[in-house]
Amino acid sequence: MAIIVSSASNKQFKPVPPGMYLARCYRMIEMGTQTDQYGSKQKIMLQFEIHGEDDDGMPLVMDNGAPMSISKKYTATMFEKGTLSKDLEAWRGSSFTADERAKFDIERVLGAWAMVSIAKKKADNGDDITYIANINPVPAAVKKVGLPTGFNELQSLNLDKPDNKILETLSPKLKEKILSSPEWMAIKKAIPTTDIDVLEDFNDDPF
Repeated sequence: MAIIVSSASNKQFKPVPPGMYLARCYRMIEMGTQTDQYGSKQKIMLQFEIHGEDDDGMPLVMDNGAPMSISKKYTATMFEKGTLSKDLEAWRGSSFTADERAKFDIERVLGAWAMVSIAKKKADNGDDITYIANINPVPAAVKKVGLPTGFNELQSLNLDKPDNKILETLSPKLKEKILSSPEWMAIKKAIPTTDIDVLEDFNDDPF
């Protein structure tokens, strides 16, 4: 179903170094309603696989050979001044019309290539955090040379009909956020008691 907006282990994880890289969006995760200091809002996450090399000429890959990846979370709205809208417009290189804003399907970005700018900052606890600062279209010259083959399977977790196999691949912290959302709680209540074992693997995880 369209979403309209108006398994590597932690030991293998490596942060993407700051820089500008070719990237492919391979995963869209609907997180449900999340609450923070700014209130309660529906959130989504886009995840990108990174293609390229670091400053030493080493491929940006994990210990298992998979491309490094990085994600960005958004409020699920196409409000003109919202971060999602700004990133999408920069990515595609043009502004949205009013009609496009009213019915944009975020799953359309799955499989799309971009140039992402990765930056680093300090968290409140002093840890380094890498994040996606900007998303831009792939230059014509790069497209002319040819884009690499995508590595990851395209995935979309839609809470209207969640795919448990995708949920299993998410980090414990992200799963915790999704499972605590009111949307997931509603799913759990709607499942017949005889089928509740479908969710047991997730509800019993020691987050």
